[in-house]
Formats: sequence, C-alpha cells, structure tokens
Amino acid sequence: MIEISSLRIYNPHRQTFTFGTMNDAATPTLPLLVFSDLDGTLLDHCDYSWDKARPGIDRLAELGAGLVLASSKTAAEIRPLQQQMSLTDMPAIVENGAGVLWPGAPDKIGDSYQRLRGALALLPKGFVGFGDMTDLEVAQKTGLSPAQAVLARQRKFSEPGLWTGSDLELQAFLEKATQIGVSARQGGRFLTLSFGKTKADAMAEVIERLKPTRTIALGDAPNDSEMIRAADQGVIVANPHSPSIPTFPREIEARILRTTQAGPRGWSEAILALTADL
Repeated sequence: MIEISSLRIYNPHRQTFTFGTMNDAATPTLPLLVFSDLDGTLLDHCDYSWDKARPGIDRLAELGAGLVLASSKTAAEIRPLQQQMSLTDMPAIVENGAGVLWPGAPDKIGDSYQRLRGALALLPKGFVGFGDMTDLEVAQKTGLSPAQAVLARQRKFSEPGLWTGSDLELQAFLEKATQIGVSARQGGRFLTLSFGKTKADAMAEVIERLKPTRTIALGDAPNDSEMIRAADQGVIVANPHSPSIPTFPREIEARILRTTQAGPRGWSEAILALTADL
C-alpha cells in the first residue's frame, strides 16, 4: 500500500536552495526531488509533447520540489527541454545515466563515445546505431524533427540504436557485448549501448550532492527499473506501445504506483496523487 502521507514538503517561500553549498549546515534540505524519464513518461510517445503533464509540473513548482530529467537523450537535447520547463537550475541525467549535466558546469569531454563505436566493430552484426544513420534517418526512426535529430546524434557516452537481426542473434550479440564490457539496455524505443553506468548510478550522485528529504522516480521502460527501485516512491507510467516493467519483489512493489493513464497524462496523475495531501 502506498503511503502518500509519508511525503512532507516544507514551505518553499521560507527557504532558498543553492548548488555547491550542500555541506553548509545553514542550507535547508531540498524537501522533495523527483527523477523522471522522458520519452513515454513525461513526454508523449508519439509527438514528444509534455503539455498533458503541466498540472503535475505546476504542482511541483508550487511545492518548491525539484525535478531532474533522466533520459537517454543527450545534453544538447535536454537543455532546450529544461529551458521550456524552467528547470535550468536543476541537474539532468543524460544518456541513460552515463553522464550528469550540472547547472552552470561545462560538459565533460571524454572519449567514451568513440571507444564505444570502436567496440561495436568487435560485436556480431545487426545493431544499427545513431552513428550509423544520417540526421534524416534518425529523424525518420524517432519522429524527431531534423533539427532535433542533429542534437540526438551529439553523443558523448552512449549509443542508441535498433536491432535488425533475429532474437537468437540478439542473444549472441548481448553475450559478446558483456564479454567486452559493453552494457545494453532496452528502452521504450531503442536498445542503448554504454560502458555500464545506469540512471540509478547517476541518481545516487545527484542525491549525494543535493541531499533531498524524499525522492520519487517515474519511468515506463526496463532501463528505468533501477532508478524506480532506488527512490522512496516509484512510479511506473503505463505505456501501451511497449511491454511494461515486470512486477518487483513484494517489498519493493509495495511502494510502487502503476498509472492507468499513459505518458504525460499518467505522469501528472501520479504526481498529483502523491502530493495531494501536502
């Protein structure tokens, strides 16, 4: 049974929140921090809009709660969304947890993506990643605009793509990937390769720095499972376009809310329900 009343929100008008001063005893604790997947969860599966989530987003703003976007999207893709949602003062988890975008901090430049592309040459054929596609092809496969597809291909840590072989060939691909240290995670739409860091790992990094009193995590796909399990309250948003996240063990499922509405409407339904008594 979900203990909605266990969440407690402080009056946002009596506190301020500043990055970089988390060890200062005078700095108030962030009362509620929400981590949210994007595609199929906060964003509509078909048109990527978030209009139907506005009631829930407005509710979090009213309560002074933080909202951390957590997605397979790149930093270049997430920045405009943060600006649209007035979230530029919050961190974001990018590329399925492989990196964290901190407010005011420059992007970390590394060689993870190029190493990953090199590792693909050692794996069985059948995976077609964004790096194998043109901007137009990515736009066609994702439903993104051509301009958005350009941002989606500006990757630094991970490689999403489509599997074109059989299920048996996929199993061989995944086994070989594991042998060479490459992790493969199935999202709502794409199979994403990385060197293993998950959304839950990045979530732990954000929690350690921001030290919220309570956390909620929302997602719709298997690659959200660890993040949902790690939160004080997990939410699985219905997604009729792909298989749902399987039932967790009883003690974990007891603090999981599964929505009846899909996408941003279900996201807002959950946020409003979990904050109704605050």
